[in-house]
Amino acid sequence: MTEQAQSVATAFVTARRAARALADYPGAPPQDLAAAYSIQDAAIRLDGRAVAGWKVGRIWPPLDGQLGANRLSGPVFADEVVSAVNGGVPTMPVFEGGFAAGEAELLLHVAAGWNGTVPDDDAGTRAIIDEVRLGIEIASSPYARINADGPLVTVSDFGNNHGVVMGPTLKNWRELDLCEIVVRTEVDGETVGEATAATMLDGPYGAVRFLLGNLSARGFDLSQGLWVSTGAITGVHPVKPGQTVTASFGDHGALSCTITLAQPR
Repeated sequence: MTEQAQSVATAFVTARRAARALADYPGAPPQDLAAAYSIQDAAIRLDGRAVAGWKVGRIWPPLDGQLGANRLSGPVFADEVVSAVNGGVPTMPVFEGGFAAGEAELLLHVAAGWNGTVPDDDAGTRAIIDEVRLGIEIASSPYARINADGPLVTVSDFGNNHGVVMGPTLKNWRELDLCEIVVRTEVDGETVGEATAATMLDGPYGAVRFLLGNLSARGFDLSQGLWVSTGAITGVHPVKPGQTVTASFGDHGALSCTITLAQPR
């Protein structure tokens, strides 16, 4: 951990706590994934809150080849996981002057007691999952260009995560092909994206395999289980305070949340 990396981590954690936008990247941007994750790991330690799960995002060509990975990860803190079951519509905060988006995602839970071996295929991955839920990831950062500046910058600020909305349990998920579920995202009732997880590399189970390998290499203890927000199915959709985001998963259910402004904590 360099002094520069620690300084960047401190700036992001401080800005998030103060709900204050950052006009510029707070230092020299990382030049490789190892440096980006070292900033993220330092920020997790500085923040100090419990981590309930992790988000997975995509690294698009040609940067995937240059960086040696086609996905990235970031922590989801336990106090930013919000329930939207039984028709509830929770509020989810985003940073004023920063980046803000909503993403329809499938949330997969890796059961406690995972033995540390990353599965080779979907069948092996399904065997270590004990629950699947419908969800919405809120992507938000105090730095407005967090995605525009590329995946290394995205990784450095918690992977651009600012919470997850947990919707209904996906019933009979073991018998379903998760990549065949048609997902639609609406903002204030207007459809902004529709797709299936078949467009997401090797799908939600592949996202779980990536994350287990990523976190194990970084030294995290995953034996207590973890939630995985497996990636934006219909895209990354910009949102503003006051808007309502709805993610529909065909006959399997739907969930919504309303966007609000983040407050200092």
